[in-house]
Amino acid sequence: MSRSFRLLLVACAALPGLLHPAAVLAQGVSVYRCPGPPVLYTDALTAEEARDRGCRTIEGAPITIVQTPRPRPPANATSAPAPATSAARPGDPKVDPAAQRQRDTDARRILEAELKREEERLAVLKREYNNGEPERRGDERNYQNYLDRVAQMKAGILRSESDVAALKRELSKLPP
Repeated sequence: MSRSFRLLLVACAALPGLLHPAAVLAQGVSVYRCPGPPVLYTDALTAEEARDRGCRTIEGAPITIVQTPRPRPPANATSAPAPATSAARPGDPKVDPAAQRQRDTDARRILEAELKREEERLAVLKREYNNGEPERRGDERNYQNYLDRVAQMKAGILRSESDVAALKRELSKLPP
């Protein structure tokens, strides 16, 4: 399928004026083809706007209207649509309860391990931070380097605290 044909299909589907070209032409409205990626087919421009944009009139050109086929109802259609699968019926479990319990247990175990690691990391960061006055290192003769390291430590503590809070929220969502 050529690029221009696809663009014409898109234009026909997108613009209500192009869906009924006979009605458009009967009303005296011009349809314009405007250049550029993507090519635009429109009847919403005035003649001056179309000329400024470099658009051409396509009044005499044939316009193809492509309609998508409507989906056919199932052969044994009733008033209510039938569910796609038997598992989609209300009351039927989608997952075996034992398997779901196992998944929840695994998720809880993983989240608890992550929480423990993150809390340990937070404790180490707070110990190094020393209430905003960490010990200066030998390579920090310039006081600004020290202040930069302190700011990075504080940002790391805040990030770690938010991670701990997020893990606790996730754990609270899981069944006990």
